[in-house]
Amino acid sequence: MSDRPAPARRPVRSAVVLGGSHAGMLAARALAEFADVVTVVERDVLPAGPERRKNLPQARHAHLLWSGGARAVEDLVPGTTELLLAAGAHRLAVTTDMVALSPKGWYRRWPESHYMILCSRDLLDATVRAQVLDDDRITLLERTEAVGLDSRDGTGGTDGTLAVTGVRLRGVDGEERTLTADLVVDATGRASRTPQWLGALGLPGPARRTVDSGLAYASRIYRAPKRARQGYPVVNVLADQRAGVPGRAGVLLPIEGGQWLVTLSGTTGGEPSAADDDFVRFAREELRHPILGELLAHAEPLTDVGFTRTTANRRHYYERLPAWPENLTVLGDALAAYNPIYGHGMSVAAQSALALREVIRRQGWGSPGLARRIQKAVAGPVNAAWDLATGQDVFYPGATRNGPTLRERIVAAYVDRLLHTAMGNGRIARRLTDVTSLQRGGHVLLAPSVLLAAAIGPLKPPLAGPPLTTGEREAAGGPDQ
Repeated sequence: MSDRPAPARRPVRSAVVLGGSHAGMLAARALAEFADVVTVVERDVLPAGPERRKNLPQARHAHLLWSGGARAVEDLVPGTTELLLAAGAHRLAVTTDMVALSPKGWYRRWPESHYMILCSRDLLDATVRAQVLDDDRITLLERTEAVGLDSRDGTGGTDGTLAVTGVRLRGVDGEERTLTADLVVDATGRASRTPQWLGALGLPGPARRTVDSGLAYASRIYRAPKRARQGYPVVNVLADQRAGVPGRAGVLLPIEGGQWLVTLSGTTGGEPSAADDDFVRFAREELRHPILGELLAHAEPLTDVGFTRTTANRRHYYERLPAWPENLTVLGDALAAYNPIYGHGMSVAAQSALALREVIRRQGWGSPGLARRIQKAVAGPVNAAWDLATGQDVFYPGATRNGPTLRERIVAAYVDRLLHTAMGNGRIARRLTDVTSLQRGGHVLLAPSVLLAAAIGPLKPPLAGPPLTTGEREAAGGPDQ
């Protein structure tokens, strides 16, 4: 027998993810590549299938995955797109499968540049959740609430003094216990308590910005006319933020089951009603064009109207703090939440989980300063979506205390010029969709060729009306069509 000692066993690696929604599940999947045990802590009981989740009212409204987000989900959870499409989700091309009225006019339906995955939030969450929880390394702890962080001083954290070592939990019986972890991820959404928890650890809170247009949402699901249940485009009437009146908008998204998910919205003074019998009227009479109301006149409502007001853009700048504890990361809506009308929240969450994984791959599990590097990395996808959302909403009266900054005014004027150019220039339209689909950063809009095109303006005249085909108009003409 050999006298050599047995090699030391590697300590068990553990991670805790707070929140079991879209961002939390994708973060858990990213961490499972490195941790032996990943525990997802969720205060509610999650549904077994594509059903409405408690305490998630925004699930009733329009959601989509831009191609930048869909690719990130697919990278983290391979096969998700195929499963969604098999369940009835739609893959629609940008801008080929879009009929959209921008503040500068109707978009042309240019050849495909990117794509969108469209389905209900319930179906998306259930599909991702089932695959993530099928991993033996990942455990779901339901009906449990996080009430604080555990920490240890003198561990060589980023500021030399502090590291998070776990999270304090309270179960449905009211008993508290501590779950230790090498890494804690806060994905608890808008209700995140990390700013308070940092204060309890003696650390300063982050800078925060809120841009609140006062937007209210009303959504309803319809059964599409028979011939419009497959291959129908997105129909989107956008608000004009700088028209000096409340911004009213509406979007029709084809989802699974031959249904249309329709969301209407309005800023302060122009909000839609929560009444079922006012939904079509608002779509026909209050938006900048009546096309949505005309389409809904021949569709069958399947649900009551769902109404929500929690739509402010809100961001915490954790990456700017001078001191950040080891072993703590914040992502998803807990880091930055957006006006849902732009449809970027789920895509940013996926890209953030991907950034989390890539930083750990590069730096190594447990390396000094890892949490700070992760926090800086996830700020990347957040920056892109934040600029897109707030660059529009900041122009509504009362959205911010001091109104748009000089930089925001300059950027907005340039984007307006690009939108005008994109009405008649397919190459510029593609550059804009590179950014809005979260495939590329805003820097691509500053390329010399783009600047020159913006100076020249559109190469084709504006469209006189919505670019629906004759077949699309006929298909939506009645319930039996």
